Amino acid sequence: MPTDASGDVPVDARADVPAEATAGVTADAQADAPAEVPADDAPVTAEELLAEVRSCRQISQGKYRTDANSAKATVPVCATTDAVFWKADMDIDCDGRRTKVCNKKTDPYFQPQTAFTSSRGKPLDSAALPFVVVPAPSRTWDYRKSGLTGGSVVAVIYEGKVRYAVIGDTGPAGIIGEGSYALAEELSIDPHPTTGGAASGVTYIAFKDSRISPIESRATAESRGEELARAFVGR
Repeated sequence: MPTDASGDVPVDARADVPAEATAGVTADAQADAPAEVPADDAPVTAEELLAEVRSCRQISQGKYRTDANSAKATVPVCATTDAVFWKADMDIDCDGRRTKVCNKKTDPYFQPQTAFTSSRGKPLDSAALPFVVVPAPSRTWDYRKSGLTGGSVVAVIYEGKVRYAVIGDTGPAGIIGEGSYALAEELSIDPHPTTGGAASGVTYIAFKDSRISPIESRATAESRGEELARAFVGR
């Protein structure tokens, strides 16, 4: 029988193994292998969303500061056909319903109301509801003219994570980049209203004409957000 170059192993050794034996091994291996999740059924990834917002068609008349003491205004509001987006930091909004973590003691700037209210007319609970804060309307940008309002769905991306929130409050007209205590927690950002937040690297993608009701339904925001994100990335 022919051997390999070393003269030790018969070249045709595998030919002597019964076909049934190898077939069984192959079948078992296939049965044990985890089934691949079709791409269309997998959640939309941060990479997919970020690929759609690499370039900016600026719609704001100027730029925003990320904090009141920022030296320069550096953040533009950009738009695509279906969404508005900005890339900024995340300050923590603890306004609205008083809770153990959001009150005058934990946050000296605490306000007991939010610009948008729950289905029962009550202030939103920033400790329980992931929401985004948009700048109050100004000459720089008016979110209402971009098809956005309270309850509009927003995809928020940070360090590879994607979470879906709603627009729930408005902030100073010249500052952008703020989310609720609950949203920060979802993104593994320190949610403390005075010492927490993220200095940079947060992308906000607000989908036009996407208002959900009731605004406080996290499940609705998540399911609608995933649906909108799939359309946004072309799935």
